[in-house]
Amino acid sequence: MSRWRRSIQLRIVTTTLLVSSAVVTILGFVVLHQVSSGVLEAKTNAARAEARAGFGEAADQVKATDRTDDAAVASLLDDLIGRLSRRGGSAGLYELVIVSETATPGRRTNDIEVESVPARLKARVAAGYQASTFTRMRYESGRSLPGYVVGSPLAIGGIPSYSIYYLFPLNQEQDTISLVRRTALVAGFVLVLLLAAIVGLVTRQVVTPVRLAARTAQRLAAGRLEERLQPKGEDDLARLATSFNTMAEALQRQIRRLEELSRMQRRFVSDVSHELRTPLTTIRMAADVLHEARSGFDPAVSRSAELLQTQIDRFEALLVDLLEISRHDAGAAVLEAEPVDLRAVVQRVVETCLPLAQRRGGTIEVELPAQEVVAEVDPRRVERILRNLIGNALEHGEGRPVEVAMDADKDAVAMTVRDHGVGLRPGETSLVFSRFWRADPARARSTGGTGLGLSIALEDAHLHGGWLQAWGEPGQGSQFRLTLPLLARKQLRASPLPLQPGDAPGRLRGRHSGTGADSSVISG
Repeated sequence: MSRWRRSIQLRIVTTTLLVSSAVVTILGFVVLHQVSSGVLEAKTNAARAEARAGFGEAADQVKATDRTDDAAVASLLDDLIGRLSRRGGSAGLYELVIVSETATPGRRTNDIEVESVPARLKARVAAGYQASTFTRMRYESGRSLPGYVVGSPLAIGGIPSYSIYYLFPLNQEQDTISLVRRTALVAGFVLVLLLAAIVGLVTRQVVTPVRLAARTAQRLAAGRLEERLQPKGEDDLARLATSFNTMAEALQRQIRRLEELSRMQRRFVSDVSHELRTPLTTIRMAADVLHEARSGFDPAVSRSAELLQTQIDRFEALLVDLLEISRHDAGAAVLEAEPVDLRAVVQRVVETCLPLAQRRGGTIEVELPAQEVVAEVDPRRVERILRNLIGNALEHGEGRPVEVAMDADKDAVAMTVRDHGVGLRPGETSLVFSRFWRADPARARSTGGTGLGLSIALEDAHLHGGWLQAWGEPGQGSQFRLTLPLLARKQLRASPLPLQPGDAPGRLRGRHSGTGADSSVISG
């Protein structure tokens, strides 16, 4: 089935085989039927003509004599069957049977059985009609042949109490039809094979360049931008190869240009980020001095000192994110994996997010396995991922509970963060990880972070060999799922938790309130 789906040549050859087989079969049946009908019709026409001539000769011989006694009739029958059996014509050899309904017995040639004449034909002839039908000629020796029988009533002495039958064997015609059938079968089979071979050869000439183009396109996609096709001739396939090469050259130039721009952009971000750290440190020191002395300033200057401190914090966070992104872009990010109980990591992150939950008036509900979940991860990066996810959930959850769940199997561990806020519109589940992308561009810039948090989280997940995926529907909130292998960089095959919200397999459940009123852990 895989080869059928992938090979157009196999599909074309197979389809040609099936269609040509059907056509040859139908034509074969039509031709055989015509041949059989023609052979049998010629034989039966000749047989009926021969029989009518014999019936006429028999009638003339009976009229020429006037015998009514049994001995005379018996002599007449012997003379009649001997004379008719020596008659030959275009119908070939035949057998004769004279059936008597009187005391005088009938006659027959050779050892043909009288039962070779069907009963329904006897009844028809006994009613005074000439009739014919196909039959099976049986001999006392056990021999049996297909045959055609023609019968007619025979009146002797004015009494129609006799019937005469001509039985023509059809074995030669049957042999002819069998020979034609075998010839047609062999010829049809050879014709179908030849058609398949011709179609296979023709499609090969078309498919081979297409396969070469497909393999070249795969190598181009793998980064081997110098790959090209070799045009041969001036036909459509050669023009296709030339157009493909032109397209590949244009793509190569554009990709190299974009790579150069990307390198320049990453270098610019990295250089600017590093260069800004020194003046930012100086500004931070001056701002700290002003912030600590703000109580001695007039209210307007004091408020300006507070705003300066807040914006410097925000600028510093953006600078840290830009540096982290530049490390991922440069491939300099290092995974410092160690065996860690991820339940403790989740609990630490939840504790650090409690002040934000308190400000937003929401709660964080945690559902963790009862047993330890030890995985080889970089705890600093995992904490950063979870902080981003839980922080975003609290920011956009509109004060509703944020649910954090974890589950593991023998290969992987999954953590989900679910909010019941505005949700995501169709198509935004892939955009949400883009750099500086915001679900609501009109949202005040005081809401949310730098716009790089989820991009960094995705890079951290990929660095572990894991997945970070999003689900959301308008008005129903959103859910983010982080799936990590228990062994660092081991390939993932499935996630222990569903991406779309459902019943999570709870082990240990804790409720953390933004007010700090209830932080106890109760059994799930």
